[in-house]
Amino acid sequence: MNLDTLVTLTTGITLLTCVLAVVGLHAYAAGRAQRAALVDRLSATGQIPLAGRRRRFPTLDRRLRRTRLGRNLELRLSATGLDVTPGEFFAYLVAAVVGLWLVGQAVLAPFFGPLAALLGIGAAVQFLTWQRQKRIEKFINQLPELARILANATQAGLALRTAIGMAAEELEAPAGEELGKVADQLALGASMDDALGELADRLPSRELVVLVTTLVLANRAGGQVVSALRNLTETLEERKETRREVRTQLSQVNMTSYAVPVLGIGSLFLMNGVKDGALERMTGSPVGQAAVIIAFGLYAVGFVLIRRLSRIDV
Repeated sequence: MNLDTLVTLTTGITLLTCVLAVVGLHAYAAGRAQRAALVDRLSATGQIPLAGRRRRFPTLDRRLRRTRLGRNLELRLSATGLDVTPGEFFAYLVAAVVGLWLVGQAVLAPFFGPLAALLGIGAAVQFLTWQRQKRIEKFINQLPELARILANATQAGLALRTAIGMAAEELEAPAGEELGKVADQLALGASMDDALGELADRLPSRELVVLVTTLVLANRAGGQVVSALRNLTETLEERKETRREVRTQLSQVNMTSYAVPVLGIGSLFLMNGVKDGALERMTGSPVGQAAVIIAFGLYAVGFVLIRRLSRIDV
């Protein structure tokens, strides 16, 4: 086979490969488009649910849900609104704890490895608490609009169950998602008291308790639910503005509570940077280890006290 024939054959194979690649990509794109159109059409008719993302660590998640820790973790995650399963969160937490242990041990001193791991666990718990509180605050801000929608729906003659389903469709997350759960429970035969009670347990707040109590009493005894919801809407609007003003006034105090422990941890890196190996020598004796533990405990107490003193219930 001469050189010209080899070049011609190679060129032909290359062109054929390119054509097949283009045809394959076109067929793949067309298939995905048809599948997406089919899923949208079936989802719109309610025949299949919307597909979610693929979950990681399914085996770990199944085993974890059987334990008390997994059930508590599932309740915490459901209150935060995060799209994370207990198995995924536990796996990520273990990876973060191991990483912090190794980093603290390598950068500072071997004694700080376990402390960094404990700090990671505390940060994860604080993150879940912060996400839950953030979701509660956002839900509270939507309560006036929720009460207004329920009042308009009941004034138009709709039943309270129908009004809750309508509010779930019109409101954005988190109110829409939480009311959707309530509507699903009502559709499965749960009582109004139990469904609304679980909502108040997931997102505890005074405003939501007042709204739930109003709806439960109206569902039990009837009465002027429209006027009660109208008055409740005005009250929730006023409380919303008051909470916003209080949060603005306390923003500097809240920032100070986070700055205190950050300065303490930063001083450790500064001390080790000024003189290499200082922390390892300091934590080489029981007295130094006790001093470090006491210092971390005092920083934690200071953080908690500042948060407690700056908390104002509205």
